[in-house]
Parts: sequence; C-alpha cells; structure tokens
Amino acid sequence: MNATEIALLVVGTSIKLLLWPSYHSTDFEVHRNWLALTSSLPISQWYFENRSEWTLDYPPFFAWFEWTMSVVARVWDPRIVDINNLGYASPSCVMFQRLTVLVSELVLFMALRRVVRIKGNTVQGRISMALVFLSPGFVFVDHVHFQYNGVLLGMLVYSISLIMEGRDLLAGTVFATLLCFKHIFMYIAPAYFVYLLRHYCAVYRNGRLNMKASVGRVVKLGSAVALVFGVSFGPFVAMGQMSQVVGRLFPFKRGLCHAFWAPNFWALYVFTDRILSITGASQLASSTRGRVGDTRFAILPNVTPLFTFVATLVAMAPALLVLMRRNLRPEHFVQSLVLCALASFMFGWHVHEKAIILIAVPLGVLTMSPRVLRMHAILTTAGFYSLLPLLFGVQELVPKMCVLLIWTLCSLWLMRAKVSAWACLTRVERVYISGFGLLFVATELIPCVFGRLEFLPLALVSVYSALGITFAWINLAYDFITAP
Repeated sequence: MNATEIALLVVGTSIKLLLWPSYHSTDFEVHRNWLALTSSLPISQWYFENRSEWTLDYPPFFAWFEWTMSVVARVWDPRIVDINNLGYASPSCVMFQRLTVLVSELVLFMALRRVVRIKGNTVQGRISMALVFLSPGFVFVDHVHFQYNGVLLGMLVYSISLIMEGRDLLAGTVFATLLCFKHIFMYIAPAYFVYLLRHYCAVYRNGRLNMKASVGRVVKLGSAVALVFGVSFGPFVAMGQMSQVVGRLFPFKRGLCHAFWAPNFWALYVFTDRILSITGASQLASSTRGRVGDTRFAILPNVTPLFTFVATLVAMAPALLVLMRRNLRPEHFVQSLVLCALASFMFGWHVHEKAIILIAVPLGVLTMSPRVLRMHAILTTAGFYSLLPLLFGVQELVPKMCVLLIWTLCSLWLMRAKVSAWACLTRVERVYISGFGLLFVATELIPCVFGRLEFLPLALVSVYSALGITFAWINLAYDFITAP
C-alpha cells in the first residue's frame, strides 16, 4: 500500500469517525436485532422470529455475517445480543456497530485498489477510486444513517475487477455469493447472465461455435453458482422453510414508493397525480407506504408490482443491447451494469433512494469520455443530494452540507476527460446543478415558507433530483449503445 492509499484511508477514516455521534436511523436497531437473533436462536428460527418488528429479511449469507459479528459483540457487550433487549443503543453498542461498518468497508477499499492497478494506476484512476470511497452515499447511508453497503459494494467491485482480468468463472461465483448476501443485486443479474453467457460460455474455434466446449463451460459455471446457492439456502430447503424465507425476502405488500420517494420515474408519476388531484379537487389516496400497504392514486392509473416488473425489463433493453456487440469487452459489461441498475432504480417497485449507490459505484469505475463524465456529474449530484432528507436532524445540517459540497466540487474539478467535468457541462446542465443550492436553501434552511404543505419540501427534492437522474439515464443509454 503506497503513501497515497494510506493517506486516503486515514482521511476517510477520520471523516467517518467524526460522524459517529450523529443520529442513526431505525436501521441501527434492525442490525442490532439481527445480531441478537442470529446469536441467540438456532438457524431454524431465524426467519420466523418476530419479537421485534425488524425481522430478518436478508438472504442467509448476510445472516451468517451478522452471526460472525455477534460472536465479537458478545465479548464486547453481552447486552447487544440479548434478544429481549429491544431498542438497545448504549454508547458501547453504538461504538461497536459503527466500528463494524468501518472495518467491513475495507473490502470496498481493497477492491477499488485492485481496479486502479488493473487499469494502469493512472492519476484519474486514483482520483476516481478516492471519490468512490469517500462518496456521500457511503458517508451518509453507512456511517450516519447506518447500513453495510461498503462491504457489499466492495464485493461487487471485486467481481468487476475479476471480469476486467478475464477471470469470468470466479467473477460469476463472487456475484452469486453477493446475491446470497443481499438480493437487491438481482437488479444487475441480467448483465452478468448475458455477459457470462456470451463471453465465457460461448467458445468459438475457427469462427464457429464449439458446442462441446461451450456446454462444458455452461456446466462449470452452473455448478459453481448452484454450489453457492446450495450452501446458502440448502439448510432452509432441508428444513422445509423456503416459502418462509422467500416471503421475508420479497414483501410485495409494500407500496410502490417508499415513505420518502426515491428520485425516479414513479416520483414524477406520484407528483403529477398529486398536482392533478389538487387542481381537480379529488380525494387523494396515499401513494406511499414505509413498510406495508397498497398504493392508490387519485387521478392516474394504479400501478401493480407486475407492471413495474415488466417496465423494468423493457427499460433494461439498452443494457442488453450493449452486450450484443461482436467485440464484447469488460468495459461494455460495466456499462451494462450501470444501465441495468438505472433501469431498476427508475421503474422498480418500492425502490429506496439509497439504491443510487448501486449505480454510482460501477459508473465511477468506468473510464469516462467527456459525455459520460457530464452524465456522471449530473447523476451523482442529483442522486447524492436526494439522500440529504435521510439526515433530518438540525445537528446534521452543517456536516451533510459540507460533505456533499466538498465532494461535488472535487468531483466537478478533479475528474477529467481532457478537461474537467464542469467544463464538459452545457450551460443548462450547469444551471441545473447550481439549482441544488437554491433547493437546499428552500428545503433545509427556510422550510417554514411551505406552511402547512409539509410534504412539499421532500417532494421537491425527489422531483428535482428525478429530473436529473432521468436525463442522465437517457443520455448514458444512448452513449453506451452508440459508442464503439
């Protein structure tokens, strides 16, 4: 590890340590409860335990990850893993859980380091690595709000690095393992499926498909994936509990949108419905559900999970077109990952605003043309700004403003494709990015101007951010499809 990497690690760790006293969301208690139930109960009860409302709804490998941390937690502070000690958040508990996020994020750091070396250890590569590692997405969501995205996205970046090295079989195995940690990564599974099928399984000799060699590779890849899923879900199949596990992993009783609308197509759809309902004096049904409930609209047609599934598949068409090239390269695979993640973010059911990280990380790994650099600037600015309402306390106002502003300025001026990202932007795009300053003043500093329209500041953040992300998605799709 060189001096630059050590400095990056020290700076990143210092910033995140300073944020430890910040508020933490209910996700903190979610993960503390999972530490307790995996430590206190036999595996046969993990997906049935409901003493707390925060039941286990991640795949088995993540449950084992929690169990591993619980072994240390029991020594650190036994009250952390007391299953009846609901809502426990003593200073020792907070320190322990914050520390687990910080340590597990080293997986991301080491994976990014691999990518930089594979791409030639260029200055721009190191800048991109630093910006991904220090991104407001990880700072806000993992180190304040509280989640473990760093270790999970680190596994994804490690899999991407293996693709870049041509080690497709191992890359597919790592991704299968990642799916058994968190099923949200199914969003990008089509990119893996098509790429591995074409680049690894299809063997050509003398310009013709060699069926015997191709079938052999299909069997090899299928066996590796089956082994991973067998280890993860096999015990629950043997206990006859798969229906219970699947029910926990896919709670379709939740509404179309989260309690705070993710900045996607459905945010624009919901906002349009609200405007129409107000102007038409219709009675407005709730369009969001934080945890459970159906979604009903006042004017526009209702949306079902099946419709969003179909819309997402259709929106993934550009991603799959990228993988239909004859000269298929790892760069095309990463482009396809970005487009798959964007399609799922734009049209998926009950998407969280935090899912923007799944787009920003692989996009940050790409070698960027001026056009892609423009879209990166717009998408990350809009996406990371949309995370600000997660940190709603007065004490978080200055830290979140400073983190986002400093990171955005560094991204706009340090990321380059011959010229800086800011220089690549058109006049309209610069006005759009600058508009977030006015939005911050209106929604964060003087929200009282909205009076009794309490929903409006959050709605404005979602809608304004959604406009930029939609624009970036359309342009990235066009650029990736038409690029050589």
